Amino acid sequence: MNETGLRNAANGISAQGLTTSGAVFYNLQPAALYEHAIRRGEAELSAHGALVARTGQHTGRSAKDKHVVRDAKTEGRIWWDNNRPITPEAFAVLKADMLKHAASLDLYVQDLIGGADATNAIKSRIITEYAWHSLFIRNLLIRPSDDEVAGFVPELTIIDLPSFRADPARHGCRSETVIACDLENRLILIAGTSYAGEMKKSVFTVLNYLLPEKGVMPMHCSANVGQEGDTAVFFGLSGTGKTTLSADPSRTLIGDDEHGWGENGVFNFEGGCYAKTIRLSAEAEPEIFATTRRFGTVLENVILDGKRVPDFDDGSLTENTRCAYPLDFIPNASETGKAPNPKNIIMLTADAFGVLPPIAKLTPAQAMYHFLSGYTAKVAGTEKGVTEPEATFSTCFGAPFMPRHPSEYGNLLRQLIATHHVDCWLVNTGWTGGAHGIGRRMPIKVTRGLLSAALEGSLSGVEFRTDANFGFRVPVAVPGIPSEILNPRETWADKAAYDAQARKLVGMFQSNFVKFEAYVDGAVRDASPMLALAAE
Repeated sequence: MNETGLRNAANGISAQGLTTSGAVFYNLQPAALYEHAIRRGEAELSAHGALVARTGQHTGRSAKDKHVVRDAKTEGRIWWDNNRPITPEAFAVLKADMLKHAASLDLYVQDLIGGADATNAIKSRIITEYAWHSLFIRNLLIRPSDDEVAGFVPELTIIDLPSFRADPARHGCRSETVIACDLENRLILIAGTSYAGEMKKSVFTVLNYLLPEKGVMPMHCSANVGQEGDTAVFFGLSGTGKTTLSADPSRTLIGDDEHGWGENGVFNFEGGCYAKTIRLSAEAEPEIFATTRRFGTVLENVILDGKRVPDFDDGSLTENTRCAYPLDFIPNASETGKAPNPKNIIMLTADAFGVLPPIAKLTPAQAMYHFLSGYTAKVAGTEKGVTEPEATFSTCFGAPFMPRHPSEYGNLLRQLIATHHVDCWLVNTGWTGGAHGIGRRMPIKVTRGLLSAALEGSLSGVEFRTDANFGFRVPVAVPGIPSEILNPRETWADKAAYDAQARKLVGMFQSNFVKFEAYVDGAVRDASPMLALAAE
């Protein structure tokens, strides 16, 4: 690094009162970060050139350890039922103690951008203890030009120190792990976890707080666009297919996880992808698989065999194995990260109860109902104690990242859908022919075929039926798709068992939505499934 770069780095960290007797490395490129990470024992090299790191105790986000500063400005703006508060005084003590802890550490600084739309972007300075974390976040956010770096003034700062252990009594938090967010002053403190995904989701949380006041809808979704400018947005929780289904070789990928939707259309918040790799194969997901064999990709908690070849079938550390890579590693990725207003919105769910059809057309009111519900299901064996399918309702398909009340996001989405006449679809990538353990996973060829028909507009000419459980419209027959799979009840050998399972799921939806009923109008309340109609 040249002298100017080192001096700029020191100035950058001192803006938060941070000083260190260690070295400060500013905007290192991937090759240098590789050298640092390997020399420091943070990571190792795979046979194909990816950097492989392990995150230790935390192999996923620590949602219960995330706290938001509660003060006069945030009191009425934050959805406190969903966000744990921390006092300004406790946050100040935590910050002072973390800065003291960092005073002898080597630190890595990356100046990056969250948001491809310049009018709605946030300049972010990420200060990390680990070199591999610096490479990870460099891959995931948007990398500014040299000219932009030279005059970079951060609007958000993240300090990530995994070796610091919080003291709940002293710092007002829950455990030794803490993600503390001062949203008004735009400072995030991360400690006690090596899971790199906390950094990217912290940027997402800040944008979720700031953008609605500007009339911009922040979305936990993937997005792609066809040759005719027909943008599609894919909402979905982890494991429902956001990344897989948006990586379509016939369409341009905008991004795989976080986007905004405003007056200028859809734009990516990120400059990279963070894809799951458990049971990844070149046959099923060739574009993503290819990124795992490139220099610059970070593999997280992936097991290497004796020849340092990744074994993507090995989930001994976690089922949540990941790869983080720049967006341009995908051949058909957008160079701008921007696209026109969407023509289609896809809400993905992995229904392990085997009740929902593979695709359904939603009215705007039904779209808001299912957006606020954010339904998917955990399957037996994925978590300790889960022995049968469990419903998961994560509002807005991303409750852990939503500082504001879900109704704010839901009303904004409904308004945008109406303004731009967007078609909305619910797509089940879960089970058919029975619940998990009896039925089978929805064939990906069926899902892709139905999605292609929806996005191309060919479903507009087919016959639809009204689903007796949920009231949405379901195609009766689609060319190239087995007709029986379109009616989930017909795929079950035991029709009475299907009816019982349907009644169970309908009741779960109703019970979950009670907390939103006061915030929506009659049309959205009427979109709720009805137990009285829960059998065909």
